[in-house]
Amino acid sequence: MKRQFLFLMLLLVAITAGAQKKGFEFKVYGQIRADLFYNSRSNEESVDGLFYSYPKDHNYDAEGEDLNAQANGNMYLLYSRIGLDVKGPKLGSASTSAKVEFDFRGSGTTLSIARLRHAYLNLNWGKSSVLVGQTWSPLYGDVAPQILNLNMGAPFQPFSRAPQVRYRFNVPGLQITAAALWQSQYLSNGPDGKSNKYIKNSCVPELYLGIDHKTSYFIVGAGVDMLSLKPRTQATGENGNIYKVNERVTSVSFEAHVKYTSPLWYVAAKSVLGSNLTQVSMLGGYGVKSVDEVSGEQQYSPNRNSSSWVNVVYGKKWKVGVFGGYMKNLGTGDAVTKMYGTGTNVDQLVSGSAEVTYNLPHWKIGLEYNHTSAWYGDLNQSNGKIINTHAVGNHRLVASVLYMF
Repeated sequence: MKRQFLFLMLLLVAITAGAQKKGFEFKVYGQIRADLFYNSRSNEESVDGLFYSYPKDHNYDAEGEDLNAQANGNMYLLYSRIGLDVKGPKLGSASTSAKVEFDFRGSGTTLSIARLRHAYLNLNWGKSSVLVGQTWSPLYGDVAPQILNLNMGAPFQPFSRAPQVRYRFNVPGLQITAAALWQSQYLSNGPDGKSNKYIKNSCVPELYLGIDHKTSYFIVGAGVDMLSLKPRTQATGENGNIYKVNERVTSVSFEAHVKYTSPLWYVAAKSVLGSNLTQVSMLGGYGVKSVDEVSGEQQYSPNRNSSSWVNVVYGKKWKVGVFGGYMKNLGTGDAVTKMYGTGTNVDQLVSGSAEVTYNLPHWKIGLEYNHTSAWYGDLNQSNGKIINTHAVGNHRLVASVLYMF
């Protein structure tokens, strides 16, 4: 609680001091959010179940009982948040602005402590702008589902906030985005689990390039993403000796998206041909395709997944919505001996949900039902695909209350 109190005090001091500075404007905003959830079985998840991904595979005990067939549920207010928007004086011909935003999600298994969500500065020259700081990954972008579940459609929808340098060019009807990204809270998976050291040792940022056509009602666009990682810098080789190695795995991913909005309708969809996108909360990784007998140095083949989702919401005060997502494991394309990543033993995922929300100025109350099935199986080492599959399903209920200011 000390961190929350310190943040609020610093925010108050900043607003009080800034209000006396000519050319600055400040806006405080936030929300109090309570989430109550129930699951029919154990799941792959984070934040103690608030950020839900997909059901875990069977895990049988000595008497054949599935240890993961265990219902669970809880209530949290961790995604309550507070933020500050700043508009500053011009820097030359550029308009200046900044944002800092916190929630109380914590990290790992340490919850109920302040966590940085957004922190960036932005320079805007009208047709072009440059952002430096942490905000949404361009793969998340301007097209995401309107659902109550806090995963916002992951692992079908890319989900990540990342440190980045982003350039945007805007003219009526057209937006071009180019970004270089690093990793902080959302991390790539690898030989040592999730870590930012793979991109840190790579010395090459993740690169994104996208284009959008925008009108008053529509957004239609596509993007390409390149990620180059160094899984290891040393390995155990012949006779147990340690060797310095120069390993690298580079992958390219593609996405396309569309969104229609009107006073009563919200219709959105996105499709991702992803390659090793574990840093944006998606399934994937890479496999070992060869090993040097002397040094132990490994060569890798990225795993590819095809993920798509569609979301339709109708209403104004009372809103009803449906969401559907599908993911298919496309394998590695090369023979591999083992895999590093997230969900590399999953062949496909299918998810569907329905929700109803009651919306007033500053208030939202909602209930959502979701069913997700995961098909688990064995690794086919000839191509990295999953065979001999069986399905596992989870029923999930979420009830949320939000007060927004």
